[in-house]
Amino acid sequence: MALVMTTASVPESERPAYWREAVGRALAPMAVTVRHGGPFEGRVCTERLGHLRITTIEADAQRVSRTAAHLAGATAAPAPAADHVVVGLQTAGTATLLQDGRRALVEEGDLMVYDTGRPYSLDFPERFAHRAVRMPRWALGVAEEDLRRVTGTAITGTEGFGALLANFLAPLTASVPPCAPAVAGRLAAGVVDLVATLVDERIRGDVTPAASQGEHLVLRVRDHIDRHLADPGLSPGSVAAAHHISVRYLHRLFEGEGVTVSRLIQQRRLERCARELRRAAVSAPPVSAVAQRWGFANPAHFSRVFRAAYGLSPREWREARDELVPAG
Repeated sequence: MALVMTTASVPESERPAYWREAVGRALAPMAVTVRHGGPFEGRVCTERLGHLRITTIEADAQRVSRTAAHLAGATAAPAPAADHVVVGLQTAGTATLLQDGRRALVEEGDLMVYDTGRPYSLDFPERFAHRAVRMPRWALGVAEEDLRRVTGTAITGTEGFGALLANFLAPLTASVPPCAPAVAGRLAAGVVDLVATLVDERIRGDVTPAASQGEHLVLRVRDHIDRHLADPGLSPGSVAAAHHISVRYLHRLFEGEGVTVSRLIQQRRLERCARELRRAAVSAPPVSAVAQRWGFANPAHFSRVFRAAYGLSPREWREARDELVPAG
């Protein structure tokens, strides 16, 4: 259930203190300074998705700072704020992020990364909207030195891997879907995996060109297919879901690969089967067992596609193994 806190019904004189408490509860204890005079308005909404906390803030101009004093006062709660990393998506207005000696201007549509375990500040010079995805450091699994190379930086949300992450987070954080705990856990794990990949991309040389990002994603898809060949449910749909992209985009990625995703899955499965069937008779398992092991649930279908690929039935291939040249 979402927790919503708004200044709408709070007396004007009490709003700064109320807002400071609201932001502290949503993100972490920090100092809040309202930028301009006049009535201040703000709204913060916090929801949970597995082990993630997703917070949407819409408010007037302000500066928020988490100082060494705030860190010194942190307590060992079950999940203390000092043990989290935040990925922010700026959906309206601009922000200036300071952390680890770096200053970054974050524009609408950009991403930012900051660590609640070290001092940082965010300056919003005008009314803004900001979505923060807070995740436990243990879940991210990124080395401290690598994380420090990414915090305090702005990441464009219009190209490269930043665009992939921003496009995934935007609808998810706009309306966190009600779902069963198991589903929420898988979604949260997907978000964390994407963020860890983003960190890896950044430390390997900033944002690479979009074409290289596509090539990198193709390599990841091919590796995913090889690791899940035994799963009968492996399909373009499951592959796309595992990489948080649409099936249409997946097919577009493979337009220059000379093979469709479905065909690639079938080819790789057949190669694994052919390899096993070439083993010596003493150790080779039954043909049906080989087919099932590599994702072919229907023996008749397996025999048809194997003959089409190798010119022999699986049994003929096994019997002629001593005369065959291994498939290249």
